[in-house]
Amino acid sequence: MKTDSSIAVSNDKTSIQVIERMIMLLDALASYPDPVSLKELAKVTGLHPSTAHRILNDMVTKRFVDRSEPGSYRLGMRLLELGNIVKSRLNVREASVELMRALHNKTQQTVNLSVRQGDEIVYIDRAFSERSGMQVVRAIGGRAPLHLTSTGKLFLSIDEPKLVRAYATRTGLAGHNKNSITDLAKLERDLSLVRSRGYARDNEELELGVRCMAAGIRDDSGQLIAGLSISAPADRLQEEWLEDLMQTVNAISTVLGYMPEKMR
Repeated sequence: MKTDSSIAVSNDKTSIQVIERMIMLLDALASYPDPVSLKELAKVTGLHPSTAHRILNDMVTKRFVDRSEPGSYRLGMRLLELGNIVKSRLNVREASVELMRALHNKTQQTVNLSVRQGDEIVYIDRAFSERSGMQVVRAIGGRAPLHLTSTGKLFLSIDEPKLVRAYATRTGLAGHNKNSITDLAKLERDLSLVRSRGYARDNEELELGVRCMAAGIRDDSGQLIAGLSISAPADRLQEEWLEDLMQTVNAISTVLGYMPEKMR
């Protein structure tokens, strides 16, 4: 005779199994651009057709799946609605904070998260410690010219040439020190390197004694929305950190829904 506890455990296992099968069917539907037949879904998921049919019908009722025609299914609008809710509640800082800390812990250098506002970048978050050996000059909320920063160059590199020239005219490409890029032709060459490499550098152009490397964070539409940079004393910046930086921005972009293979 089954006890109440054994019945509860059995019900829990059944519920988990149904959820797992639902996910299998949703994943299968997501892999097809067009409506899929029940026969094909049963085949790719390994489910019995009657089981797949029962679960699909339940998901149709809840609008997670649409029945485009008898015996043929596709993902439903409810998934889009839920996805938009998730997107609206997720911002780049929330998506970045833990991964930024992990990058800082690995490099022991300052990691900056910045966005573009007009002709400047704005620092919106930072991971740092006294052990980095570098005084943080610009606090969160601080600003810097696009052409003098590694993240700023990322944003300039995606602008059309005429927009870069307009930026140079507006700002006069004012410099902060002897290493600052103040010549348009030199800036254009530097931006060409950024485009070909997929990352940007600041070689003591904003602050003497400080070098930076930056890579871009993209959202689900493929748009560049922020830059993540590692800042370090000029003699301590290590090239192997570049791989760590690229892995980090790719991970953040993935959290935000960016899928490079779908942007081609």
